Amino acid sequence: MTPAGPDPSWAAPILHVDMDAFYASVALRDRPELQHVPVMVGGGYRGVVLSANYLARGYGVRSGMPGTRARRLCPQVVVVPPDYDTFTQVSASVMETFRRVTPLVEVVSLDEAFLDVRGATRRWGSPREIAEQLRATIHDEQGITCSVGVAAAMTLAKMASRRAKPDGLLVVPPEEVTSFLHPLDVGELWGVGEKTQAMLHRLGLKTIGDLAHTPERTLCRAVGDALGRHLRRLAWGDDAREVVERRGVDEPDRSMGANETFGRDTDDRAVIARELLRLSARVAGRMRAAEVAGRTVTVRVRFADFTTITRSRTLPEATDVTQEIYRAALRLYDGLGLQRARLRLVGVRVEGLVPRTTVHRQGVLGEREHGWPDADRAVDRARLRFGSAAVQPAALLADPA
Repeated sequence: MTPAGPDPSWAAPILHVDMDAFYASVALRDRPELQHVPVMVGGGYRGVVLSANYLARGYGVRSGMPGTRARRLCPQVVVVPPDYDTFTQVSASVMETFRRVTPLVEVVSLDEAFLDVRGATRRWGSPREIAEQLRATIHDEQGITCSVGVAAAMTLAKMASRRAKPDGLLVVPPEEVTSFLHPLDVGELWGVGEKTQAMLHRLGLKTIGDLAHTPERTLCRAVGDALGRHLRRLAWGDDAREVVERRGVDEPDRSMGANETFGRDTDDRAVIARELLRLSARVAGRMRAAEVAGRTVTVRVRFADFTTITRSRTLPEATDVTQEIYRAALRLYDGLGLQRARLRLVGVRVEGLVPRTTVHRQGVLGEREHGWPDADRAVDRARLRFGSAAVQPAALLADPA
């Protein structure tokens, strides 16, 4: 795909994706009775608020605030205990969604990341279109919303996502940088804290435009050489930093997985089995490309009401073979005994990854000289040469989707 039409985002390949009230959103997605009341996560006896939904924020409740103060501001607030395992799992799934689009994902925290999508536009469309697809996928798969800033620089993308909240998208093309930045308060510049904001205000520098039009020498005398030069560059949208591939500290770094949301909720085992095969092939292909293998296969299923369960099985030896991962995943699914329960999402993950060179497969008496591992590598070579759709399992070719 090539740039066409009036979409200005083609010149803005940096995305900053920020989950909206992440901890509160995850905690509330299975609690419909709390969707329309003020809620904070954490902030119990002598604790601090981890997150608050937007209704609670309307009363002044903020993350990091002592729970006692939050309850004084909003006496009717409902306190929900944090579930860190679920937060980490949802975050890992969101980051995996980003990596389906581009490997250049710089994770900042559990609930935000930068993406450089300049290498993904041929397949996925303009940066704006990519942002819209990511927002829709995260909402559909995780049941939460996010806001996305799209710009040509990291600082601008970060500021744009903040202005887009909640559940919004804002594109700042290069020709609109100054009109976007200069009316804003200096405190909105990424990295300017309360103390620096107060100091700049005392100097009469209220807006970013004020900062931008202050001579650099004057600014440096007031706040110091390094900070003065840095702030003035940011005030003109000058940020040369590049997105660096980086995983989150809480993200599993020894696993690979993939999820898929069905177009319509289904209880058809044949459809679910085909999707498990497709996901197993996708994960195994990525593992072989990374030259790793894993022993633990995990299946995740999400029901129509967003209830999610996972089941895992550890294999006798590490593998990167599609059919072995698929067989384990299908056994795990069948072992759930769902009895026609309708699913909206399935996922396959392989954990405990180790370098492929450290794995020595034990031969089985009577097995063929060339088996599934050789077939997988032949498929990988064909796809590398002719494209990802060149070779597919026969079961997937029969899939009408």
